[in-house]
Amino acid sequence: MTRPYSFLTAWHDAGQPAGFEFESAESSVRIAAGSTVAVPLVQWRLIRISGDDRVTFLHNLVSNDVQKLASGALQWNSLNSAKGRMIASFLLWKEEDCLMLALAADLHAQVLKKLSMYVLRSKTRVEDATESCALIAVAGPKAEEILAQVGCDLPAAPMTGAPLANPRTLQLDPSRFVVLAEAGRDGEVWQALLAAGAVAAGSAAWNLHQIRAGLPQVTAPVQEEFVAQMLNFELIGGVSFTKGCYPGQEIVARTQYLGKLKKRMYHLGSATQPQVGEDLFGEGFGDQAIGKVVLSAPTPEGGWECLAVAQTAAVEAGPLRLGNATGAALTLLELPYPLAAA
Repeated sequence: MTRPYSFLTAWHDAGQPAGFEFESAESSVRIAAGSTVAVPLVQWRLIRISGDDRVTFLHNLVSNDVQKLASGALQWNSLNSAKGRMIASFLLWKEEDCLMLALAADLHAQVLKKLSMYVLRSKTRVEDATESCALIAVAGPKAEEILAQVGCDLPAAPMTGAPLANPRTLQLDPSRFVVLAEAGRDGEVWQALLAAGAVAAGSAAWNLHQIRAGLPQVTAPVQEEFVAQMLNFELIGGVSFTKGCYPGQEIVARTQYLGKLKKRMYHLGSATQPQVGEDLFGEGFGDQAIGKVVLSAPTPEGGWECLAVAQTAAVEAGPLRLGNATGAALTLLELPYPLAAA
């Protein structure tokens, strides 16, 4: 299927909206400082699951309770290996005739293939929905006001959506939204957002919002590295401990109820750029890596922030270091939720 011509086709070619060029991730974030931004979500792709058995099909494969997902509700969820390691994390929502998954672009083809292999005789269809609409993040203090000016229906509460409106709108929290602009109308929606006062920004601006909200994204460099709780996934509502079995369920449940969790995801600051998948080291741990960077972005003030999984003992012992035992020291920053013990 050939994608309809779109003003925003350049997102997937150049990683930024047509007509807007950023010299670097740092310049994009500086431009966005203090503003409400519109960001093309080139780092996300869509999967649509339809058919009579779609809810049961997905429910039996993932970490969260799909059967209890109400129409119009959003849900963080994950697909895991038999060893309980996260293959992919995704945002899930229910539309009138299908389920929609938004996940990391670099895992999209693999997850699409894997889910398709499970269909067998199920009355379910799994397909790439990326070409059906463009995803535009709108984040900042005037997000609701700007969306209202554009004519987007505002969802009633965080982690809900107005999926039947056009353009459709998903709310992660009162200052962060995702707009689903139908192919062919995406350029119109993009221009309307800018006319209403949103500032065009690149992926780094959205990543910084995600980092400060404590929301991880599993991408190829950290695929199958972590059990859900290591990424604080149960703290953001991404795991159900009352649903039936799914791949990796036994490991995830054991991690929750037996013993103390030895690794957690932390919010860290750095003077140098942390690369996703880069190892962390700790005082007294020598050359043994004690964690990995999950998501990274520059800050308007200079420097970088990241989400990273690390051994709790290393965090308690002293500063973590980036890349090697003598690398740049990392600063422990706050998360918007408490790190409850598993």
